[in-house]
Amino acid sequence: MRIPGFKTLLAVGFAGVALTAGGWRAAQGGQSNTLLNVSYDPTRELYDAIDDAFAADYLKKTGTKVTIQQSHGGSGKQATAVVNGLQADVVTLGLAQDILAIQKAGLIKPGWQAKFPYNSAPYTSAVAFLVRKGNPKHIHDWKDLLQPGVQVITANPKTSAAGRWAFLGFWGATAGAKTYDLSTKEGLAASIADGQAAKTFPVYDNAAARASIADLYKHVPVLDTGARGATITFAQKGLGDVLLNWENELYLATDEFGKDKFEIVYPSTSVLGEPPVAVVDSVVDKKGTRDVATAYLKYLYTPEAQDIIAQWHYRPRDIDVYKKYIDSFPALKLFTVDQTFGGWPKTNKAFFADGGVFDQIYKPTK
Repeated sequence: MRIPGFKTLLAVGFAGVALTAGGWRAAQGGQSNTLLNVSYDPTRELYDAIDDAFAADYLKKTGTKVTIQQSHGGSGKQATAVVNGLQADVVTLGLAQDILAIQKAGLIKPGWQAKFPYNSAPYTSAVAFLVRKGNPKHIHDWKDLLQPGVQVITANPKTSAAGRWAFLGFWGATAGAKTYDLSTKEGLAASIADGQAAKTFPVYDNAAARASIADLYKHVPVLDTGARGATITFAQKGLGDVLLNWENELYLATDEFGKDKFEIVYPSTSVLGEPPVAVVDSVVDKKGTRDVATAYLKYLYTPEAQDIIAQWHYRPRDIDVYKKYIDSFPALKLFTVDQTFGGWPKTNKAFFADGGVFDQIYKPTK
C-alpha cells in the first residue's frame, strides 16, 4: 500500500502538535460534533482512514455528522500538550505511561484501561529494523547493532513511545526475556496471565543488558523526538545504517521511498508494543462529547476498523482479521512489558524518569 501524502507530511513530522490539513478543512465545515484525537507520530495515515470510516458508520447509525481532527507528535510530548491544555476529546498514544501522566494531572479518571478490551489497546505493533538494500552491514539481530562502525537511528526515549519500545526491545532481548506467540488466543492468554502473576523482575539487574544498551547509544548519532522524525532522518536524509522503529512505520517507509532501497529485518525476539486509547474525561464532560468520543474508541475494535488497522501494518487484536493478513505479519517471538518489566509505572521510573537508567547511560554526541 502506498502512503498518500507521506512526503507532504514530512514537515508536519517536525511540527510537534499540529492539526492535519484534513482536520482543519473538516473543522471549517461547521459540523456540530467535532472530536480532537491527540495521537502519536506514525498514526496520521491510519487515523485518516479510520476517521472517514467511523464518520460514515456513525452517520448511518445515528443520522449525525461527526468530524475528527488529528494532532500528532512524539507520544510523550503529546501527553504533555494535553496536560498543558490541548483540548483532546480522546488520546491514542504510544504507551500507557503517557496516558497515566494525563490521569495524574486529573484529566482522565483512574480505571481508563478497563474501559475497553485488552487494556484499552485496540492493536499492537513491534520494534523491528530497517536496513539499506542488500543489508551491507549484515544486521540480523540486536547484537549486530553493536558492531564497530554501525550507526543506529532511533527516537529519543525521553519523548517518544517508539524510542522507549526500542530501548525495551533491546534490553529484554539481551536479557533473554520470556517470549510468546501472540498470533494465537492461547499465546495471548498466557502472556496476560503471566503478566498478572509476575512478582519478580530480574531483567532489571541484568548486567549484560545494561552494559550493552550503554554501548548501543554510542552508535546513535542523533535522537529525533518522535518516530516519524527518525524515519525521515534514515530514509530521506540518508543518515545511519539501521532504523529501529515501529513495524508499521518501517512498512510505510519502504512503500513510500521504494522497496528497492530498503529491507525490513526482524530480530529473533522483540517487545510487544501496545498503544492505548482513552477518553479525556475533563474535556468531553465540558464539551458534551462523551457519547461520540466513546463510540469512536469502541469503533476501533469492530471488524471493519480492525481490517483498516491491518491494512496499515498494525497487528489487529481480532484473531480472524489477523489470520486474514497473516502473510503481512511475520511470526515473531514477543515479550511483554507487564511480564518482563512489571508494567509501565515501574518501567518508567527505572529507565526513563529523570535520573533513571537512560539518563545515566546516554551521553549526547558532540
